[in-house]
Amino acid sequence: MSTVTFPELDELEGKMADRLAKLGSIFDEAGAGPEGTIDLSKVKSIPGDSAAKAAHIRQLNTELADLGKQADELRPIKAAAERVRIAGVPDPGAEQGAEAGQKGGAGMARAEVKDFGQLFCESAAYTKRTGSVGPEVKLDMELKTLLQTSTGWVPETIRTGRVVDFATRPLQVIDVVPQTTTTQVAVVYMEETTFTNAAAETAEGATYPEATLALTEKSSPVQKIAVWLPVTDEQLEDVPQLRAYLNNRLPFMIRQRLDGQILSGDGSAPNLRGLLNVVGIQTQAKGTDPGPDAVYKAMVKVMVTGQAFPDTIVYNPTNWQDVRLLRTADGIYIWGNPSEAGPERMWGLNVAMAQGMTLGTALVGDFGDFVELAVKRGIDVQISNSHDVFFINGKQAIRADMRCALVCYRPKALCSVTGL
Repeated sequence: MSTVTFPELDELEGKMADRLAKLGSIFDEAGAGPEGTIDLSKVKSIPGDSAAKAAHIRQLNTELADLGKQADELRPIKAAAERVRIAGVPDPGAEQGAEAGQKGGAGMARAEVKDFGQLFCESAAYTKRTGSVGPEVKLDMELKTLLQTSTGWVPETIRTGRVVDFATRPLQVIDVVPQTTTTQVAVVYMEETTFTNAAAETAEGATYPEATLALTEKSSPVQKIAVWLPVTDEQLEDVPQLRAYLNNRLPFMIRQRLDGQILSGDGSAPNLRGLLNVVGIQTQAKGTDPGPDAVYKAMVKVMVTGQAFPDTIVYNPTNWQDVRLLRTADGIYIWGNPSEAGPERMWGLNVAMAQGMTLGTALVGDFGDFVELAVKRGIDVQISNSHDVFFINGKQAIRADMRCALVCYRPKALCSVTGL
């Protein structure tokens, strides 16, 4: 199959090459003048002064631009003709030449073979075109089957690699609690349960007042939080991203569970004892008080009865919504206008919003000094095919776990606010 030729386009491109060569020759002849100018006085191939030579350069450039526009109109036509030829449209010129050869025999001169481009340029559709509008081209072809997605070549689609995580509760409380490490199976400590300060001014020779102290051993056991997931050998081998995905999601599951246990664990082994279930924490009922007033009263209890300084308030997001939307009788927002982000603080304390917090309850406390998450072993991820019949079934068991203890050293340093 021959390549499509387009004489008119070839002629235009030849003229363009001529103008380019002439411009290049002029600039080469002129050379550079001082400070990047062009010294047209050196050009001898163009008569006249510098103004006339500059006008000649502009004329060549204008001609080059006009020729380029004409060529731009014809190039898509040639490209369309090329696509038709590639698609297998018979070459009329080639058929005529073949017929002439058959009729005239070996000694007869073969008729001129005209390709699609020549035939098109000689056609009435092209020669009778008017204006700047391109010619209308009609190809006398019968379309047997429309080449489309459903019956043709299905487009290739490649996934981006992005994984959209399931909408689930994020980690919200873990960062509020200080974290330490332990090598023991429990965090054991002594709590001073009796403190009688008998110190007093004493006369010379008199008996000293006797103080009373009593201590009780306390213990918070280390518990384990664990999860596992079965996966086939092929998945691990064929999807490079999978290993990193599982190394992220399984530890997240562990931490999410721990996040909830910190607040609500019931203390029944192997559960941790959450802060809301610690024996001895204080309670402040909202009653008829506005929510912020009840929280402030809880802060005072922590400071006076607990002899601690509160640093954080843990709120359920739904209850914090009521605080954020709190308004005066004349409609002024207390915690800032809707156009403002608003502070996530109350009475100067940081507010941590936790979906795991019991609805209608908030927790005020000195977390920094009297609450501790003691980690015996951080999150450990392991993989094995030794589970059950996994070896002969080509499966792997991926497990993750951690061991830790939650300790509240002074229950009175916490106060829950109820009835919000």
